[in-house]
Amino acid sequence: MHTPGHADRHHRPVRTAIVGTGGIAEGGHLPALRALAADVDVVAAVDVDPDKLAGFGDRWDIRGRYTSLTAMLAAESPDLVIVATPPVLHREHVAEALASGAWVFCEKPPALSLAEYDEMVAGERDGGPYAPIVFQLRYGPGARHYRKLVTSGVLGRPLVVQCQTTWFRGPDYFEPEWRGNFRGDGGPAMAMGIHNIDLMLTMAGPWQEVSAFAATTSRDIATDDVSTAVVRFESGALGTIVNSAVSPQSVSHLRIDTELATVKLTHLYRYRNSDWSCTPAEGIDDQLAAGWANDLPDEETNHLSQLRDVVADFRAERRPDTSGDGGRAALELITALYKSAFTGQTVKRGEIGVDDPFYHALDGSAQ
Repeated sequence: MHTPGHADRHHRPVRTAIVGTGGIAEGGHLPALRALAADVDVVAAVDVDPDKLAGFGDRWDIRGRYTSLTAMLAAESPDLVIVATPPVLHREHVAEALASGAWVFCEKPPALSLAEYDEMVAGERDGGPYAPIVFQLRYGPGARHYRKLVTSGVLGRPLVVQCQTTWFRGPDYFEPEWRGNFRGDGGPAMAMGIHNIDLMLTMAGPWQEVSAFAATTSRDIATDDVSTAVVRFESGALGTIVNSAVSPQSVSHLRIDTELATVKLTHLYRYRNSDWSCTPAEGIDDQLAAGWANDLPDEETNHLSQLRDVVADFRAERRPDTSGDGGRAALELITALYKSAFTGQTVKRGEIGVDDPFYHALDGSAQ
């Protein structure tokens, strides 16, 4: 187990390994890691496919190459392990890395059930190691700015919330056996909508109850391809959530109507400041409205937006926002969405406990 000294932790590059060398590692994590090269040293990659591993290692000049996570942890003692494997493997990989003493940065969806998530992060300890989940949308400058305005009360109380992730995924997307399966990717709400749902919760606050429908409209898959939900928030606001894998015009949309303004984000996968807008209510003072403008640096939101914070949290031995309960919140809402869709009942936050079949599986079936 690698246990760096206090000064060592603060000043040397964070020794990092990546597990899984697929598209999200190639297109998301490695560019972010390279952008932080002064703070992060990528010492190893892990993949069960030796050919994929060799190509990935060559392209990114990674010297340590392993087909076993266990072997890599023993040989390299990394500070941080990035888990970019299929969701069905997250519980096993995160738990093993935490047990070694390493922090973990885990791709979404974090796990395929609340039971898996709770088991996965049981190895977190005060001061670390922690296992933050990749929810990069909440870390962009637009989200930081408007979250501060909405949650501070400057805009008045939230009244209406709309959260839409309507994307298009053709039949070829679902060809891998782990996709379109409640034991594989968890369906569109988990595999696609979870980012926007997480962002919504950071802005609109905790939810109170949800009623939902889900349907398989046109894809030959074991999960739904469309779901809709109505949510009541603790604040009293009402909201809707729509997730789709069959919408030809792909878009992600979040809108919050408060007493004094409408805050809106429309984008696909990544956003810039220009993708956000804040429209004041009629009669609101123009000077106040001008103060709502976002003057934070304009930056496309991607994995780098969050990785900076993860590295800073590691150095400070501070719990990251998307670890523990922060990483669980969106998963709990999605679990409740499916419980409501399958049972026809309204589901309240906190009611899905260890004795509930939906705690153990998104569709409430025996594992």
